[in-house]
Amino acid sequence: MTHTTQVRNDRMRRSLRREVAGTIGLITDAEDFAAMRHYRTFAFDDHGSYLREVEGLLKSLDAQGRHTTLALFDPEEYEEFCAEAALDPDRPASRSSFTADLAAQGATVTYDGSPLATLVPALIDEAVRQSTWEYASSVLAGIGDCADCGQDIGRAAFARAAALLTQVLDAIAHGTHHLVCSTPLPTHDLTAALHAATDPDGRIHLDEDAALHFTSVLAVALATRSAGGLVVRTRRPGTHDRVQGWRLRGELLLPLTAAEVFDAYCTDVDSGEPLPPESGVDYCAAPDLGPFEGHAH
Repeated sequence: MTHTTQVRNDRMRRSLRREVAGTIGLITDAEDFAAMRHYRTFAFDDHGSYLREVEGLLKSLDAQGRHTTLALFDPEEYEEFCAEAALDPDRPASRSSFTADLAAQGATVTYDGSPLATLVPALIDEAVRQSTWEYASSVLAGIGDCADCGQDIGRAAFARAAALLTQVLDAIAHGTHHLVCSTPLPTHDLTAALHAATDPDGRIHLDEDAALHFTSVLAVALATRSAGGLVVRTRRPGTHDRVQGWRLRGELLLPLTAAEVFDAYCTDVDSGEPLPPESGVDYCAAPDLGPFEGHAH
């Protein structure tokens, strides 16, 4: 092989490496890190040093033009994965297999040069969001059909929740909005957040995946007849933020008064003690979304 051919082949290999995407399974929690130290082949003994090494690796891969994502590495899920796949958990190859599975099915964030201090909260939020959506989906799928009309209750609740979300976004003033939907369930509370924006002409801009997750949580509240609510904070340049809210009753979102919104935001959830109102925020009555003309389960 001539020198020219060798150089060309090396150049092609380097180019190919830059096009190969990779995933790093990140252990974000000190307790999870301690659990991984039980494995002989896990080389790290200090969580801080481990995180610095990961960040250095990410920077190095980024400098090479490599696309890298981060996935949340959970030791308990790793043990379950190894047990189901008949893998030895104390082998690097098993950790690689688990990470590859996370890349395909788990929550991930793309490394964009941001420090880990920024990426880790984003990764945890994404993992919580995906877990919430999976749980909500399983609840909706397991409810079954309406005894009176035979309609799939979960499917109908999702359609109603989507309609309610559209009604809310149509009813509030244009601007940038942060919506939060929550509902208490016997095992734990479900919460979902959504960022959206509406133009003065009524066009809505939002992330479809986030809207799907948000709608699923609202649908669970509808399908299970749970108490729930929805609040929205709207920002527009040159004006105070506006906070409005609705409580869920049956298949309706009933508007909260300005006083009710103020009480909800300015009361400590644990102690019940009043909190000072936030500067630059107006607590406003929500618009009435109108009646629902449909079948109530």
